[in-house]
Amino acid sequence: MSMSRREALALALLTVAALAGFFAFPTYPNYDSLYSLLWGREILDGVLPSFDAYRAPTQHPLWVALSLPLAALGEGGDRVLLALCVLSFVGLVAGMYALGKQVFGTVVGVVAALLLASRLDFPFLAARGYIDVPYMALVVWAAALEVARPRRGGAVWVLLTLAGLMRPEAWVLAGIYALWIVWRQPLGVWVRTGAIVAVAPVIWALSDLIVTGDPMYSLNYTTESAAQLGRRQSLDELPGVTLRYLSDLVKPPVLLLALGGIVLAWRMVARAKLVVPATLLVWGVGMFLLISLRGFSVIGRYLAIAAVALMLFAAFAAAGFERLAPGHRLRRPWLLGAAAAILGGAVYTLANFSPAYIKRELALRETVRADLSGLLAAPQVRVGRACGPISVPNHKMIPDVRWLADAGADGVIARTQSTPRRGVAIIITGGARFLKHPAYGPFDQSEDSPRIQLPPEGFLRAKVGRRFTAYVRC
Repeated sequence: MSMSRREALALALLTVAALAGFFAFPTYPNYDSLYSLLWGREILDGVLPSFDAYRAPTQHPLWVALSLPLAALGEGGDRVLLALCVLSFVGLVAGMYALGKQVFGTVVGVVAALLLASRLDFPFLAARGYIDVPYMALVVWAAALEVARPRRGGAVWVLLTLAGLMRPEAWVLAGIYALWIVWRQPLGVWVRTGAIVAVAPVIWALSDLIVTGDPMYSLNYTTESAAQLGRRQSLDELPGVTLRYLSDLVKPPVLLLALGGIVLAWRMVARAKLVVPATLLVWGVGMFLLISLRGFSVIGRYLAIAAVALMLFAAFAAAGFERLAPGHRLRRPWLLGAAAAILGGAVYTLANFSPAYIKRELALRETVRADLSGLLAAPQVRVGRACGPISVPNHKMIPDVRWLADAGADGVIARTQSTPRRGVAIIITGGARFLKHPAYGPFDQSEDSPRIQLPPEGFLRAKVGRRFTAYVRC
């Protein structure tokens, strides 16, 4: 798809703004992405990655592969990985515009991109290095290319395969796309297309087999992990949870606009144009329900693709009137209704938006990293490391400490896993709120014993930081 000068300028401005935020708030990757870097470092060291480490996240083959060269950069590799996530957000917004333009027209594409960029949950995911953002960018661009030229295969297959190496839900989307292409085609086309669909799951299974000996390890382990961490929902809770998560992602005014947009689009837009966005919506919600019923973690961001589809329909409800002729009797009422909805959304945003919270959360990650780095660099802590492993309350701080301490899987342990006799014990002392912080606090979701916050017997205080205190025993 070609790009006009205005589109190129808008893309350049968005890129500059995203990079400005990246440098203004030096945050660091989240739990899952840090583990990918650790696994990359292990591979570079000539050992198999520790996919089966205590409460480790599910591995994502493409993310691990990208982490290999970044791990070679040393401690700064995590910032480069974060930069990739930030640039992926730019790609996601551009893909949203391209998809909206192809389905509903340029004006709706612009509104859809603005809606996505203004839903702060999405750039906030990018600012914390979540894999969901590059994954969504791949899926949305695959959708945009498909709408531009239906049944094109080629680049769409490449994007869906890459997405399938990030999240297994894309395997199902690739299967749906395969049926769309091969229907009423000769057997040879079915076989070749099926082979393409199988690429991502086969690579995933092979990587699990080589590392753990179990080709189904990721699928089985994710179910067990969800149970341990209390991330499951009962069947009767799922409908309400699904609606709540969608509302949280797009916000209530946009959700209402989206419902109206679906009705309007169904009446006004050719069915062929609606196939792709409707598929993204149904597949997105359907996969969330299926993975929840299968016993995987029930997490709001797993509905992100469905939320993107809803924002596309909301954009049509807000700007679709431009498809009507200037004198059309419905144009003015539609315009006024859209203006009222946008005004209501703006009022809702002003009433609920807290820029101080966003700034505080981003700044927190910088201060935590600085405090933890200073703690680990203290001479007393270095001496203690020679006597035994570093222990942390539970799994939350393991990847951060391992990354900064350049430690192997046995070099940092959780006290929920085992009680150390010697070495370094890190206690979180950042206050009651920090103890329940979703990224760092040991008491966010899991029901671990409060005793994990006590230094083991015989350990003496060696270094006090702002949020952490180190105890040592040799």
